[in-house]
Amino acid sequence: MNFGTGFSTARIATTGAEIHLMQGGAGPPVLLLHGYPQTHVMWHGVAPALAAHFHVICPDLRGYGDSSKPASTADHAPYSKRAMAQDMVEVMAALGYREFFAAGHDRGARVTHRLALDHPECIRKACVMDIVPTRHMFRTADQAFATGYYHWFFLIQPDGLPERMIGADPAYYLKEKLRRWSAPGASFDAAAVAEYVRCFTAETIHASCEDYRAAASIDLRHDDHDSERGKKIRCPLQVLWGAQGFIQRSYDVLPVWRDYAAQVTGRALECGHFLPEEAPHEVSEELLRFFSED
Repeated sequence: MNFGTGFSTARIATTGAEIHLMQGGAGPPVLLLHGYPQTHVMWHGVAPALAAHFHVICPDLRGYGDSSKPASTADHAPYSKRAMAQDMVEVMAALGYREFFAAGHDRGARVTHRLALDHPECIRKACVMDIVPTRHMFRTADQAFATGYYHWFFLIQPDGLPERMIGADPAYYLKEKLRRWSAPGASFDAAAVAEYVRCFTAETIHASCEDYRAAASIDLRHDDHDSERGKKIRCPLQVLWGAQGFIQRSYDVLPVWRDYAAQVTGRALECGHFLPEEAPHEVSEELLRFFSED
């Protein structure tokens, strides 16, 4: 699925993976990172608007889409947000950028969080969509969280259990995720959904489970270490979330983020979890304004 005239694909080798991406436009670089269970295609309604002002880079995270699926390890380190963030720094360097803007949704937002912590010299501004920090969510988990985010606990189960169960009908599982997390009546572009289904192979299902296993183990150790040192995001951080989603119902979003970042602004948009697809015009406007401000 192409984003239109001026966009092209590329494949860039990093230290630990091969990253497939779509890019287009000219101007300051903007990195857009997708969530689960999607690919870079989720930005199809946002990237063209940004490309009128920026060079827009939309990769598939390692383990997703047409990027490679590295073998994992017992500690899940190859799917840590640190490893995924390192991929993105290397991709941007290969494109000639030492410094850039970054925005992420869902899993991509968690990679963006880690990018801003591990590589503060690279990130001019960052935007995270429909998350609060992983550490905070696990530390404050209750029945409502376990019910709404049951997949966090399902996908981390060992011995290939979630892989076998999802693999029995991957298209059904993926489409149900889109339906359950979006606002009532939300619709998704049929070509985009077809791309998500195409890419949701056995290898992707396993890699995405490893992503969640890392989130519940090695990522938390990295987060705890940062917390013990009082390390926060220092660049300006924009937080956007869906007014009809779980994050809105469960967290006082901006105060939570102010415990993790020094400069926080943001607001809810009238949609569910999938902001870039449910409210692409509003997301585009927010990013254009935020990244253009001095």
